[in-house]
Amino acid sequence: MTKRTIVTMPGDGIGRVVLPEALRVLSAVGFEADYVHGDIGWEFWINEGNALPERTVKLLEQHKLGLFGAITSKPKDQASAELSPKLKDQGYVYTSPIVGLRQHFGLDLCIRPCRSFRGNPLNFIRRKGDGFEEPQVDAVIFRQNTEGLYSGVEWTDPPQQVRTALEIHPKMAPFKNVPGEDLAVSTRIFSRPACRRIVGEAFAYAKKFGYKSVTVCEKPNVIRETSGMMRAEAKVAAKDYPDVALWETNIDAQMMWLTKNPEDYGVIVSGNMFGDIVSDGFAGLVGGLGFACSANIGRDVAVFEPTHGSAPKYEKLSPSIVNPIAMILSARMMLDHLGETDKASRIRSAIGAVIAEGKVRTYDLQRLSGGPDAIKQGAVSTTQMTDAIIGKL
Repeated sequence: MTKRTIVTMPGDGIGRVVLPEALRVLSAVGFEADYVHGDIGWEFWINEGNALPERTVKLLEQHKLGLFGAITSKPKDQASAELSPKLKDQGYVYTSPIVGLRQHFGLDLCIRPCRSFRGNPLNFIRRKGDGFEEPQVDAVIFRQNTEGLYSGVEWTDPPQQVRTALEIHPKMAPFKNVPGEDLAVSTRIFSRPACRRIVGEAFAYAKKFGYKSVTVCEKPNVIRETSGMMRAEAKVAAKDYPDVALWETNIDAQMMWLTKNPEDYGVIVSGNMFGDIVSDGFAGLVGGLGFACSANIGRDVAVFEPTHGSAPKYEKLSPSIVNPIAMILSARMMLDHLGETDKASRIRSAIGAVIAEGKVRTYDLQRLSGGPDAIKQGAVSTTQMTDAIIGKL
């Protein structure tokens, strides 16, 4: 088999800490690859005016596979304030580099598994009679990754031609006399091909892995056109999968129900914003961001990342205390994507064994406050957690 080349993009903060840990696990499980570094993140915004340098884009164009750590992202005014003085007032506008990657490479499928490990003290529990029970959560969220509210088509003080176009809609009447500088507009754009692709992939995944249902989680009773298109395409796709039930939930109701009966849900499919929300909701039931992994998959390129942020306050702690499991699970998703299913299964089993044994726990698994004292209070370091997982391999 030809040796693969993976573009590693640690990014900012703890991304630089956890990505090397994932590479250690990949090596330990017997996965052989060449790794090339890709620049991405806040320092490149400050010094180059671009958090996603073109050289990194070219690396991904060449090698097609990426492992991504985390980025620091700040509001527009803060980003502008931190830009290098030599670049100020030259028209540079900060945009999220991971969103840029998704849109440039058409990484339209975001897959976020939220599966609980037995013995995880952070798992969701609920009251039953005089006691408690812990349902097994196994939900996989398919999030449309390139459209919707994240498409970036928005304005503060929209140009006159945009206002003129919007004002042909009767619902714009209350805003007609609002001064431009007081008006901000963000568009929610869905296309039928993108809806068709993600619901089709969601049903195919459900059938392949034995899930009993696909739930469309949107808001068609209010956002009638965009959510309505996703719903309509799901109904069409469902006809090809008679053994997989099509369910529908509204995003607000779903956020309530996921803490009532999370074990009932299998594959969930949503647009960009609602998919982001519901995947974080389910991640909270299975241990939080320390366990939240994801894949960004296009037709030619795929990038795998944990969904936690850069947490820069933890980057310089020595030893590091952050939980590397979300990054390791993201690397495991890459192995599945590459057909290395045996190695992927071994990694998940090793993580499960460490969690079930309960002897090695990072600060989050012990519900400790993050900080330099976490180790003194019994938490293991990032490296020790990885060592334990490798030991179980």
